[in-house]
Amino acid sequence: MNSRQHQLQAFERLLDVMDDLREKCPWDKKQTMQTLRHLTIEETYELGDAILDNDLNEVKKELGDLLLHIVFYAKIGSETNDFDMADVCNEICEKLIHRHPHIYSDVVVKDEEEVKQNWEKLKLKEGKKSVLEGVPKSLPALVKASRIQDKVKGVGFDWEESHQVWDKVQEELEELQVEVEAGDQDKIEAEFGDVLFSMINYARFLNVNPEDALERTNKKFIKRFQYLESKAGELGKPLMDMTLSEMDVFWEEAKRLPNK
Repeated sequence: MNSRQHQLQAFERLLDVMDDLREKCPWDKKQTMQTLRHLTIEETYELGDAILDNDLNEVKKELGDLLLHIVFYAKIGSETNDFDMADVCNEICEKLIHRHPHIYSDVVVKDEEEVKQNWEKLKLKEGKKSVLEGVPKSLPALVKASRIQDKVKGVGFDWEESHQVWDKVQEELEELQVEVEAGDQDKIEAEFGDVLFSMINYARFLNVNPEDALERTNKKFIKRFQYLESKAGELGKPLMDMTLSEMDVFWEEAKRLPNK
Protein backbone atom coordinates (compact mmCIF):
# COMPACT_ATOMS: atom_id res chain seq x y z
CA MET A 1 0.00 0.00 0.00
CA ASN A 2 1.04 3.59 -0.58
CA SER A 3 2.51 5.70 2.21
CA ARG A 4 0.59 8.68 3.58
CA GLN A 5 2.99 10.95 1.69
CA HIS A 6 2.21 9.21 -1.60
CA GLN A 7 -1.51 9.35 -0.86
CA LEU A 8 -1.32 13.09 -0.31
CA GLN A 9 0.76 13.53 -3.47
CA ALA A 10 -1.85 11.61 -5.46
CA PHE A 11 -4.65 13.78 -4.05
CA GLU A 12 -2.71 16.94 -4.88
CA ARG A 13 -2.21 15.58 -8.41
CA LEU A 14 -5.97 15.16 -8.77
CA LEU A 15 -6.53 18.74 -7.60
CA ASP A 16 -3.99 19.95 -10.19
CA VAL A 17 -5.65 17.92 -12.95
CA MET A 18 -9.03 19.38 -11.96
CA ASP A 19 -7.56 22.89 -12.22
CA ASP A 20 -6.30 22.09 -15.73
CA LEU A 21 -9.60 20.62 -16.87
CA ARG A 22 -11.63 23.51 -15.53
CA GLU A 23 -9.37 25.99 -17.31
CA LYS A 24 -8.76 24.23 -20.63
CA CYS A 25 -11.48 21.66 -21.39
CA PRO A 26 -14.61 23.07 -23.11
CA TRP A 27 -16.89 20.47 -21.48
CA ASP A 28 -15.48 20.81 -17.96
CA LYS A 29 -15.57 24.61 -18.17
CA LYS A 30 -19.32 24.55 -18.82
CA GLN A 31 -20.32 22.31 -15.90
CA THR A 32 -22.23 23.54 -12.86
CA MET A 33 -23.32 21.81 -9.69
CA GLN A 34 -26.74 21.38 -11.26
CA THR A 35 -25.42 19.73 -14.44
CA LEU A 36 -23.18 17.40 -12.43
CA ARG A 37 -25.86 16.29 -9.98
CA HIS A 38 -27.45 13.50 -12.04
CA LEU A 39 -24.01 12.26 -13.11
CA THR A 40 -22.92 12.04 -9.47
CA ILE A 41 -26.01 9.98 -8.64
CA GLU A 42 -25.20 7.67 -11.55
CA GLU A 43 -21.60 7.25 -10.36
CA THR A 44 -22.84 6.42 -6.87
CA TYR A 45 -25.05 3.65 -8.22
CA GLU A 46 -22.18 2.30 -10.32
CA LEU A 47 -20.07 2.13 -7.17
CA GLY A 48 -22.92 0.32 -5.44
CA ASP A 49 -23.05 -2.24 -8.25
CA ALA A 50 -19.31 -2.88 -7.99
CA ILE A 51 -19.59 -3.38 -4.23
CA LEU A 52 -22.47 -5.84 -4.63
CA ASP A 53 -20.47 -7.75 -7.26
CA ASN A 54 -17.47 -7.75 -4.89
CA ASP A 55 -15.37 -6.53 -7.82
CA LEU A 56 -12.63 -4.67 -5.93
CA ASN A 57 -10.85 -3.48 -9.05
CA GLU A 58 -14.11 -1.93 -10.25
CA VAL A 59 -14.72 -0.49 -6.76
CA LYS A 60 -11.35 1.26 -7.02
CA LYS A 61 -12.29 2.75 -10.42
CA GLU A 62 -15.73 3.88 -9.30
CA LEU A 63 -14.31 5.45 -6.14
CA GLY A 64 -12.04 7.47 -8.41
CA ASP A 65 -15.01 8.63 -10.47
CA LEU A 66 -16.88 9.66 -7.33
CA LEU A 67 -13.82 11.40 -5.87
CA LEU A 68 -13.48 13.35 -9.10
CA HIS A 69 -17.03 14.64 -8.64
CA ILE A 70 -16.29 15.72 -5.07
CA VAL A 71 -13.20 17.60 -6.23
CA PHE A 72 -15.22 19.09 -9.10
CA TYR A 73 -17.88 20.49 -6.74
CA ALA A 74 -15.17 21.91 -4.47
CA LYS A 75 -13.49 23.56 -7.46
CA ILE A 76 -16.76 25.19 -8.49
CA GLY A 77 -17.28 26.35 -4.90
CA SER A 78 -13.83 27.92 -4.85
CA GLU A 79 -14.59 29.90 -8.04
CA THR A 80 -17.46 31.66 -6.28
CA ASN A 81 -15.42 32.06 -3.06
CA ASP A 82 -17.96 30.01 -1.12
CA PHE A 83 -15.72 27.07 -0.15
CA ASP A 84 -12.81 25.00 -1.40
CA MET A 85 -11.44 21.48 -0.88
CA ALA A 86 -9.78 22.42 2.41
CA ASP A 87 -13.09 23.72 3.76
CA VAL A 88 -14.80 20.47 2.74
CA CYS A 89 -12.15 18.32 4.45
CA ASN A 90 -11.94 20.45 7.58
CA GLU A 91 -15.71 20.60 8.05
CA ILE A 92 -16.15 16.83 7.86
CA CYS A 93 -13.20 16.37 10.25
CA GLU A 94 -14.74 18.76 12.76
CA LYS A 95 -18.10 17.01 12.52
CA LEU A 96 -16.56 13.58 13.00
CA ILE A 97 -14.55 14.74 16.01
CA HIS A 98 -17.63 16.36 17.56
CA ARG A 99 -19.80 13.30 16.99
CA HIS A 100 -17.24 10.83 18.35
CA PRO A 101 -16.78 12.05 21.93
CA HIS A 102 -15.95 8.46 22.91
CA ILE A 103 -12.78 8.86 20.82
CA TYR A 104 -11.93 12.55 21.19
CA SER A 105 -13.36 13.21 24.65
CA ASP A 106 -14.08 11.35 27.88
CA VAL A 107 -17.45 9.80 26.93
CA VAL A 108 -17.63 6.04 27.42
CA VAL A 109 -19.79 3.77 25.24
CA LYS A 110 -20.41 0.06 25.58
CA ASP A 111 -21.19 -0.90 21.99
CA GLU A 112 -21.99 0.15 18.41
CA GLU A 113 -25.66 0.73 19.23
CA GLU A 114 -24.83 3.30 21.88
CA VAL A 115 -22.54 5.10 19.41
CA LYS A 116 -25.46 5.40 16.96
CA GLN A 117 -27.80 6.68 19.67
CA ASN A 118 -25.27 9.33 20.77
CA TRP A 119 -24.83 10.34 17.12
CA GLU A 120 -28.54 11.15 16.77
CA LYS A 121 -28.65 12.98 20.11
CA LEU A 122 -25.67 15.12 19.13
CA LYS A 123 -27.33 16.06 15.84
CA LEU A 124 -30.39 17.30 17.71
CA LYS A 125 -28.14 19.37 19.99
CA GLU A 126 -26.61 20.91 16.85
CA GLY A 127 -29.98 22.49 16.06
CA LYS A 128 -31.80 19.91 14.00
CA LYS A 129 -35.50 19.88 14.86
CA SER A 130 -36.08 16.29 13.80
CA VAL A 131 -33.94 13.17 13.61
CA LEU A 132 -35.48 12.66 10.17
CA GLU A 133 -34.02 15.87 8.73
CA GLY A 134 -30.95 13.93 7.63
CA VAL A 135 -32.94 11.64 5.32
CA PRO A 136 -32.63 13.02 1.75
CA LYS A 137 -35.99 13.63 0.10
CA SER A 138 -34.75 12.30 -3.24
CA LEU A 139 -33.70 8.88 -1.92
CA PRO A 140 -35.40 5.90 -3.59
CA ALA A 141 -38.40 4.88 -1.47
CA LEU A 142 -36.96 1.54 -0.32
CA VAL A 143 -33.68 3.08 0.80
CA LYS A 144 -35.53 5.99 2.39
CA ALA A 145 -37.74 3.65 4.44
CA SER A 146 -34.65 1.84 5.70
CA ARG A 147 -32.93 5.09 6.68
CA ILE A 148 -36.07 6.41 8.40
CA GLN A 149 -36.23 3.28 10.54
CA ASP A 150 -32.54 3.49 11.38
CA LYS A 151 -32.92 7.12 12.40
CA VAL A 152 -35.89 6.64 14.75
CA LYS A 153 -34.25 3.59 16.27
CA GLY A 154 -31.39 5.86 17.29
CA VAL A 155 -33.71 7.72 19.68
CA GLY A 156 -35.39 4.59 21.03
CA PHE A 157 -38.50 4.42 18.83
CA ASP A 158 -38.32 0.76 17.94
CA TRP A 159 -39.73 -2.70 18.54
CA GLU A 160 -38.12 -4.77 21.28
CA GLU A 161 -38.27 -8.24 19.70
CA SER A 162 -38.17 -9.50 16.11
CA HIS A 163 -41.33 -11.57 16.58
CA GLN A 164 -43.25 -8.34 17.25
CA VAL A 165 -42.14 -7.02 13.88
CA TRP A 166 -43.12 -10.25 12.15
CA ASP A 167 -46.55 -10.05 13.80
CA LYS A 168 -46.84 -6.54 12.38
CA VAL A 169 -45.94 -7.80 8.90
CA GLN A 170 -48.71 -10.41 9.10
CA GLU A 171 -51.16 -7.82 10.40
CA GLU A 172 -50.38 -5.55 7.44
CA LEU A 173 -50.75 -8.45 5.00
CA GLU A 174 -54.22 -9.18 6.40
CA GLU A 175 -55.19 -5.52 6.05
CA LEU A 176 -53.93 -5.56 2.46
CA GLN A 177 -56.01 -8.64 1.67
CA VAL A 178 -59.13 -6.93 3.05
CA GLU A 179 -58.64 -3.98 0.70
CA VAL A 180 -57.83 -6.26 -2.26
CA GLU A 181 -61.15 -8.00 -1.73
CA ALA A 182 -62.92 -4.63 -1.39
CA GLY A 183 -61.34 -3.44 -4.64
CA ASP A 184 -60.48 0.12 -3.56
CA GLN A 185 -57.29 0.82 -5.54
CA ASP A 186 -56.19 3.79 -3.44
CA LYS A 187 -56.50 1.82 -0.19
CA ILE A 188 -54.79 -1.19 -1.80
CA GLU A 189 -51.80 0.99 -2.64
CA ALA A 190 -51.71 2.44 0.88
CA GLU A 191 -51.82 -1.00 2.50
CA PHE A 192 -49.26 -2.37 0.07
CA GLY A 193 -46.95 0.42 1.14
CA ASP A 194 -47.51 -0.52 4.79
CA VAL A 195 -46.58 -4.14 3.97
CA LEU A 196 -43.35 -3.06 2.30
CA PHE A 197 -42.48 -0.70 5.16
CA SER A 198 -43.04 -3.50 7.68
CA MET A 199 -40.95 -5.95 5.66
CA ILE A 200 -38.10 -3.45 5.48
CA ASN A 201 -38.36 -3.06 9.24
CA TYR A 202 -38.25 -6.84 9.69
CA ALA A 203 -35.17 -7.01 7.47
CA ARG A 204 -33.39 -4.73 9.92
CA PHE A 205 -34.12 -7.14 12.76
CA LEU A 206 -32.69 -9.95 10.64
CA ASN A 207 -29.54 -7.89 9.97
CA VAL A 208 -30.41 -7.88 6.27
CA ASN A 209 -29.99 -4.81 4.09
CA PRO A 210 -33.26 -4.80 2.11
CA GLU A 211 -31.78 -2.88 -0.83
CA ASP A 212 -28.91 -5.36 -1.14
CA ALA A 213 -31.27 -8.31 -0.72
CA LEU A 214 -33.63 -7.09 -3.45
CA GLU A 215 -30.76 -6.28 -5.81
CA ARG A 216 -29.35 -9.75 -5.21
CA THR A 217 -32.70 -11.20 -6.25
CA ASN A 218 -32.82 -8.88 -9.28
CA LYS A 219 -29.42 -10.13 -10.43
CA LYS A 220 -30.43 -13.75 -9.84
CA PHE A 221 -33.63 -13.30 -11.85
CA ILE A 222 -31.76 -11.61 -14.72
CA LYS A 223 -29.23 -14.45 -14.94
CA ARG A 224 -31.93 -17.11 -14.93
CA PHE A 225 -34.08 -15.31 -17.46
CA GLN A 226 -31.14 -14.74 -19.77
CA TYR A 227 -30.36 -18.47 -19.53
CA LEU A 228 -33.96 -19.13 -20.54
CA GLU A 229 -33.57 -16.75 -23.48
CA SER A 230 -30.34 -18.44 -24.59
CA LYS A 231 -31.97 -21.89 -24.49
CA ALA A 232 -34.94 -20.65 -26.45
CA GLY A 233 -32.49 -19.19 -28.99
CA GLU A 234 -30.78 -22.57 -29.32
CA LEU A 235 -34.16 -24.10 -30.17
CA GLY A 236 -34.86 -21.31 -32.63
CA LYS A 237 -38.12 -20.64 -30.82
CA PRO A 238 -39.13 -17.15 -29.61
CA LEU A 239 -40.15 -17.00 -25.96
CA MET A 240 -43.56 -15.66 -26.92
CA ASP A 241 -44.20 -18.89 -28.83
CA MET A 242 -43.32 -21.09 -25.86
CA THR A 243 -45.77 -22.25 -23.20
CA LEU A 244 -45.13 -21.48 -19.56
CA SER A 245 -44.49 -25.17 -18.89
CA GLU A 246 -41.84 -25.25 -21.64
CA MET A 247 -40.18 -22.15 -20.22
CA ASP A 248 -40.34 -23.60 -16.73
CA VAL A 249 -38.15 -26.53 -17.78
CA PHE A 250 -35.28 -24.18 -18.62
CA TRP A 251 -36.00 -22.03 -15.58
CA GLU A 252 -35.55 -25.04 -13.32
CA GLU A 253 -32.34 -25.89 -15.18
CA ALA A 254 -31.06 -22.37 -14.56
CA LYS A 255 -31.77 -22.70 -10.83
CA ARG A 256 -29.56 -25.79 -10.64
CA LEU A 257 -26.58 -24.14 -12.34
CA PRO A 258 -23.74 -22.64 -10.25
CA ASN A 259 -24.18 -18.93 -9.49
CA LYS A 260 -27.66 -18.93 -11.03
